[in-house]
Amino acid sequence: MARIDASKLNLEERVVQVARVSKVVMGGRRFSMRALVVVGDHNGYVGFGLGKANEYTEALRKGVEDAKKHLIYVPLAGTTIPYMVKTRFGASEVMLKPAAPGTGVIAGGAVRAVMELAGIRDILTKSLGSTNAANTINACLQALRELRSPDAEAARRGKTVAEIIGKKRAERYAAEIASAAEQAAAARGAREEEARESRSTTGRRGSGDRDRRGSERGDRRGGDRRRSS
Repeated sequence: MARIDASKLNLEERVVQVARVSKVVMGGRRFSMRALVVVGDHNGYVGFGLGKANEYTEALRKGVEDAKKHLIYVPLAGTTIPYMVKTRFGASEVMLKPAAPGTGVIAGGAVRAVMELAGIRDILTKSLGSTNAANTINACLQALRELRSPDAEAARRGKTVAEIIGKKRAERYAAEIASAAEQAAAARGAREEEARESRSTTGRRGSGDRDRRGSERGDRRGGDRRRSS
């Protein structure tokens, strides 16, 4: 599978867990920080990464880089997923079930972060077995990888979408896709506008600080000249 170029996406980062871990070596125990990070664009792309370092910020940076290297695309059916899927990773098991519009994200902890950053707004989930955050996220992503859109499945079988899922459901699916695309475009525009505003605010603050420092230096020079005269 070709790697997805993260530089072309407007990705949001979310830290799921930061823990202090240790490794036993000959001289004793060596401590470090471990960060679990999920990134996504709220429009079908999501990834998970793990970073380890001695410092908190460095562990986060490594986690974000690792997540951007492991992005996947999730085929959405409107605001939910096409069908129910259940997968296992290690001792963790995750079940994802499509939900009606308006249900919201019924999930907890690590699974919620993945669902929200992937752009899934209506879904029912259940985490079974181990509650280890890393294994739970990996099980969730494995379930999302198994999903196929009705369009892709119809093309694979050489049929139409209506023949695969029925005429009424195909019409509803097309309407949901159009509605979800409009909502995603509106949300993306709002996030970009917010990012522009934050950048402009930072720029104004920086220029104000420079002007203030310049005036203070001018005042000091004027005072020095007056004292020397």
